[in-house]
Amino acid sequence: MTDTAFEPRRIVVTGGCGFIGSNFVHHVVREHPGVHVTVLDKLTYAGNPGNIAGLPADRVELVVGDICDEGLVDRLVADADAVVHYAAESHNDNSIADPSPFLETNVRGTYALIEACRRHDVRYHHVSTDEVYGDLPLDDPARFTEETPYRPSSPYSSTKAASDMLVRAWVRTFGLAATISNCSNNYGPYQHVEKFIPRQITNLIDGVRPRLYGDGRNVRDWIHTEDHSSAVWCILTRGRIGETYLIGADGERDNLAVLREILRAFGRPEDDFDWVRDRPGHDRRYAIDSSKLRRELGWEPRHTDFASGLAETIEWYRENEPWWRPAKEATEARYRAQGQ
Repeated sequence: MTDTAFEPRRIVVTGGCGFIGSNFVHHVVREHPGVHVTVLDKLTYAGNPGNIAGLPADRVELVVGDICDEGLVDRLVADADAVVHYAAESHNDNSIADPSPFLETNVRGTYALIEACRRHDVRYHHVSTDEVYGDLPLDDPARFTEETPYRPSSPYSSTKAASDMLVRAWVRTFGLAATISNCSNNYGPYQHVEKFIPRQITNLIDGVRPRLYGDGRNVRDWIHTEDHSSAVWCILTRGRIGETYLIGADGERDNLAVLREILRAFGRPEDDFDWVRDRPGHDRRYAIDSSKLRRELGWEPRHTDFASGLAETIEWYRENEPWWRPAKEATEARYRAQGQ
């Protein structure tokens, strides 16, 4: 931990209209009233300005733009104390169908941001994923640590790995004031209906029988997005420059167990779903060891009861149908075309 905490007053949050980014914006507005947030978001299909609607206009500004626009990025960074970089192309299936947007956003976009932060001596936090480490065997008790070698297995995870490496190189070569976090799978409000948990929830709300990839034994390490947000703020303000911290909440569950938990919450039988073929390169198990973050910075997750967090998430989707309904049909049409 640094001797004195870094106290930003003006931050740029890229991808702040996406799922995890918008939850971070809500967290900052709620927990840190002295901070002004500029959201930079391209508003692709996964970015929704409704995710930050209703936040105070004097504290949150939305700039619609591309992180690859170096002139725009430079102007925004010049007026900031810190950049928190969430913006990414992040859907594995989409990266397999067309890797090019992933290279553009995840690699070139990161380059534009770290160059601007270097020029203006602005603190930078890089939000990454545990998928850069590849996967773990189902019968292995090991978990990912900050020392785990990178073994990305999809175009998505390989571009995130590349962006992590750029940040590390800029720290070492140029003295960039940066930190990195790699997090496990998030769940909670504002998650796009293409993702596993909200897709199952919204299908059940619509009376549609859920579908499950492969054998259902793929393990993910789930964390509530509010816990992710508090961890990122902790790392940004108190983490050691140049360090990587893994964020996790000891939430390992296989996909079958998660689906059964959702079905139980809807009062449905646990076997009330259909199996579908797996996609290429589907990682088997992710598991995070977040002991460095907890030991050095004193962070702890608060949403440790998965069933309770899931029930709250289901209730949010029930109460916010106008938010997810416009994207639902297009998402399901795309899945049908892929046989999923």
